[in-house]
Amino acid sequence: MPVSWFHVPTPLPSGPVRVGITADGVVSANFGEVVAGEPDVVRPGDEPKVALVTQRFAEYFAGKRRDFDLPVDWRRTAPGPQRTVLWTLHRTVGYGQTLAYGELAVRSGAFEAEIAAGQIGPAARNVGSIMGSNPLFLLVPCHRVVAADGIGGFGGGAVGMDVKRWLLTLEGVLPPTFDWNGPT
Repeated sequence: MPVSWFHVPTPLPSGPVRVGITADGVVSANFGEVVAGEPDVVRPGDEPKVALVTQRFAEYFAGKRRDFDLPVDWRRTAPGPQRTVLWTLHRTVGYGQTLAYGELAVRSGAFEAEIAAGQIGPAARNVGSIMGSNPLFLLVPCHRVVAADGIGGFGGGAVGMDVKRWLLTLEGVLPPTFDWNGPT
């Protein structure tokens, strides 16, 4: 299925978010890197969808929207545990909420054997790996998944951690700091 690729401006420390849309919905959202063979090209007729996505992102970053309310195209997620965990996160963890990696492992049901064997640690690490491979950043809010003893990690190294802190501050999970540049 053809994909329209475009960048959405954001106040995030990482800069714009690169988004891909299909006829079924948003198929990709990431920190803006260009994937080989996928240049920014909006297919004719997709301009209204691009405008809607751009508007919804702007409203979220301005603190005026708590849910993107956009269709998601799950085809870039792997069937099985990845899709199950990401779908569970997307459907059950709302704006301003967080849960631990282990809690998401249990909630998703994707790691029943490990959990039944008392191996919550490996299940939680598997969830962490899935968060790192999430192709639908923001729409499937991996920033809301935290460690049992703190904020946890986030893809993209130091910039990724800054993004996670920024988003959790925007959503009221973390208190603003002196360098906070989000909506007032």
